[in-house]
Amino acid sequence: MRVVFLGTPEFAVPTLSEIVARGHEVVAVYTREPAAAGRGMNDRKSPVHQAAEKFGIAVHHPKTLRGGEAAALFRSHVANVAVVVAYGLILPKSILDAPAQGCLNLHASLLPRWRGAAPIHRAIMAGDRETGVMVMKMEEGLDTGPVGLAERITIPENITTGELHDKLMLTGADLMGRALAALERGSLSFTPQSSDGVTYANKIDKSESKIDWSKPAREVHNHIRGLSPFPGAWFEAGIDGKPVRVKVLRSELSVGSGAPGTLLDDHLTVATSDGAVRLIEVQRAGAKAMGAEEFLRGAKIEKGAKVA
Repeated sequence: MRVVFLGTPEFAVPTLSEIVARGHEVVAVYTREPAAAGRGMNDRKSPVHQAAEKFGIAVHHPKTLRGGEAAALFRSHVANVAVVVAYGLILPKSILDAPAQGCLNLHASLLPRWRGAAPIHRAIMAGDRETGVMVMKMEEGLDTGPVGLAERITIPENITTGELHDKLMLTGADLMGRALAALERGSLSFTPQSSDGVTYANKIDKSESKIDWSKPAREVHNHIRGLSPFPGAWFEAGIDGKPVRVKVLRSELSVGSGAPGTLLDDHLTVATSDGAVRLIEVQRAGAKAMGAEEFLRGAKIEKGAKVA
C-alpha cells in the first residue's frame, strides 16, 4: 500500500522500519522541524527524520498542517493510508480525510484510559497494573477514534517509564504492521471506544518532579519510576553545608518507619507517611548516575538526616 508516515520521536522509528520491512511504499514522511539542541545549539533532525533519510524517503516538516497548501501537498501523495505515531501536530479534517482509507494512529495506552500526550508516564505514576498499545482510526477529537487492534501488557512493579516505553515501542511496531496487513486484506474492523473510564494523560510538567515524602510509600515509588529517566523525580539533601538537588532514577518499596523524609539507614532508605522507599540509583546535577552506596560515600548523608 501507499503510506504517508507522520511521527517524530524515537518511539515512532520502529513502526516506520516495520512498515518499510513489510514492503509497503512509504511515499512521504512528515515530522517536526529540526530544533536547536546540544552545546552548539545546532539544528538537530528528529529521530524519524534521520530514519527516513536512511530509507531514502522524502521528508516534510511543516510548521502546521492547516491551510489549503498543506492539504494539497498531502493529497498529492495519493496515499491509501496515513500512519501516525507521536507526530506532535494537530491533524485537521482536510488531512484526516485525504488518504483513501483514513489515518491510523498508534497510541500507547488502553483507550479510553490515558488519552493525550503522556500515557506511559501517567499509567506508571497512577500505579496501573496493565497498559498496552492500540491502533485506532483517527477522528478530530483527542484520541477518540474507534479501535482496530490492541495488545495488552502487564506493568511490573519496578519498571520505569523508560523501560516500558521501549517495550511498548517494539510491541506497537508489530501491532501496526499487523493492522496494515489486515487493512490491505479488507479485514480490519473498528470498535468505538467506551464512554466509560475516560482519563487524560496531560503532558508532564517539571513542577511535578519534586518528591513529596509525606505521601504513601507506593505513591512515592510510582512517582519516581514514572518520571524515570525524564524529567526525573528529585529531592534536596544537605551536602557539604549546601542544599543539593538529587535526581532518583530507580527505587523500590522497603520497610521502616520514621518522620517523612528521614534517612533510615546507610543504604538510602527514606521514610514516607506509611513506610519507606529505598533509592537504588541516583544522580547529582552535573554528575553521572550511580548506585546509592557510591553516592553516599561521596555525599556523606548519615542515618537520621532529613531530605526534602
